Amino acid sequence: MRIVLACDHGGYALKEKVKSWLTEAGHEVQDFGCYSAESVDYPDYALPAAQALAKGQADRGVFICTTGIGVSICANKVRGVRCALCCDPMTARMTREHNDTNALAMGAGVVGESLAREILFTWLTTPFSEAARHQRRIDKISAFEGENLM
Repeated sequence: MRIVLACDHGGYALKEKVKSWLTEAGHEVQDFGCYSAESVDYPDYALPAAQALAKGQADRGVFICTTGIGVSICANKVRGVRCALCCDPMTARMTREHNDTNALAMGAGVVGESLAREILFTWLTTPFSEAARHQRRIDKISAFEGENLM
């Protein structure tokens, strides 16, 4: 699987671990940064990675910052990206089964290394259920992408 990775300084250490785990598991990883623990702005890394995912340059994306909130907001601004912020394996499984997410966000300050690994591989290995009710809901969301609903 081709996977894009992005983080800010708060997620740098965990991103490096995730990159190692993915590479060891045989995945092709494209690292969009950041590349150190020096303070940076997460949109500078999350948006280009999400754009690459949306353009089909990858199959999935993983986004990490201190809470996972900022990078998930950025990723979800890109049409065609469905990014879920997950803090446990159950939400990782459900977001794949029900929402067919193509991007995962995690908070390095929220999940530890062991839990992050479990979340990551649960999310990567769980297929979309393909249930009609779930696809119908995804289609409704996709129909409004990029429109101002207010």
